[in-house]
Amino acid sequence: MGKALIVYASRSGETKRIADLIAEGIRIQGSEASVVDATKVKKVDGLEGYDAYIFGSATYHGEMMQAMKTMLFLGDKTGLEGKVGGSFGAFGWSGEAPGRIFDTMKNVLKMDMVNGPLMLKSALLGGGTEMAQGYGKDIAKKL
Repeated sequence: MGKALIVYASRSGETKRIADLIAEGIRIQGSEASVVDATKVKKVDGLEGYDAYIFGSATYHGEMMQAMKTMLFLGDKTGLEGKVGGSFGAFGWSGEAPGRIFDTMKNVLKMDMVNGPLMLKSALLGGGTEMAQGYGKDIAKKL
């Protein structure tokens, strides 16, 4: 059984809702999942000890939120190379953040990424709950 850390940056609470649903999917598959607000991750040791890392941010003015940018810099110092990874985020219009997080995790942090980024306008629309839980299940299967 693996351990996954899901770190999110949210403005309205929608990205947190997606994080919680991804965690449910991981737990359904029998692995452990912790969900943490990116503003609470202050040091490298806050990222240590997990087998998978799933990072998510809302897209705000075409960018990921500053707390996620800061968290990714910490991730670069943590040595996440080869770890299972995933990215996600909620968005209103454009939705660039999950893709930028995914690319950073794959190309800079050299992580073993699952599928592509999970992008949802809302977990409550168009099967979003099932998609988020499914993303979590896919991550757990890769552990």
